[in-house]
Amino acid sequence: MNILITGASGFIGSFIVEEALRQGMETWAAVRPSSSRKYLADPRIHFIELDFSSQERLEEALRPHSFDYIIHAAGATKCLNEDTFYEVNTEGTKRLVKAILNLQMPIHRFVYLSSLSVMGAIREEQPYQEITEHDYPRPNTAYGKSKLKAERFLESVGNNFPYVILRPTGVYGPREKDYFMMAKSISNHIDFAVGFQRQDITFVYVKDVVQAIFLTLDHGMNGRKYFLSDGNVYRSSDFSNLIRKALGNPWWIRITAPVWVLRIVTSIGELVARSTGRISALNHDKFNILRQRNWRCDIEPTMDELGYHPHYDLARGVAETIDWYKNEGWL
Repeated sequence: MNILITGASGFIGSFIVEEALRQGMETWAAVRPSSSRKYLADPRIHFIELDFSSQERLEEALRPHSFDYIIHAAGATKCLNEDTFYEVNTEGTKRLVKAILNLQMPIHRFVYLSSLSVMGAIREEQPYQEITEHDYPRPNTAYGKSKLKAERFLESVGNNFPYVILRPTGVYGPREKDYFMMAKSISNHIDFAVGFQRQDITFVYVKDVVQAIFLTLDHGMNGRKYFLSDGNVYRSSDFSNLIRKALGNPWWIRITAPVWVLRIVTSIGELVARSTGRISALNHDKFNILRQRNWRCDIEPTMDELGYHPHYDLARGVAETIDWYKNEGWL
């Protein structure tokens, strides 16, 4: 079986590549000329350069090939301006799907890696309830809106195109850089949280995301959308406490700031990013993500239809992740 993985050099993509190789698939990693191949060193990997900004160049690059499965994990999570989210996440996905259709490539499954962020801040009347597939999406970030537009495009293509959408909640694990900032802060003796109202948050370990992706290849139903989490609900303090424990319980100062303080911090972050041209994790999208109070989601359909069973709760996942950060010299 031939499999193409876009975003292969990224955090999640590199783990997808490893699992495809483990399963004995003929594995093609889609990269850019500037992409790091640090985690793509296995000699069995075939590389293909795809330019998602051009329909013509996409078709030219794909024409000599035929893939049984395509996992579309490429995308932008942080950008200097909102238009880039739509160009990369929405238009890039459209061009890829149109290229597959124009080339009449007989794929068995197209898996689109979307996000729980497409749902936005809903079901926040206490007590919080799980977000379900029947809820109407109301994304409150440019990232979530761009992902939802890509989903809508896939819906418009119709059931003749064998797509399945996965909507993971916050994905963490080795090689991840955003949650790493929290671990770095705690190692430097500061834990920072935002808002005094209760916040229900969810996580999913990267290896469980990969598990779901490969279950989807055989068991996913065309046109379905599946939420991914580890099945548990946490508080932000749970994540911090587990990181601290894995770090050997360093002394720390725990600071909880009002939401308006975060708004000031992210506004400054955006100004600095625009003036320097360097993307910052502290931006308007991050403000909306951190102030959102309900991240519960219903994974029962995912478990029932795909046979998905998370192997990692937060305690196990954080311990393994911090060990990796230490071994790699990140901490």
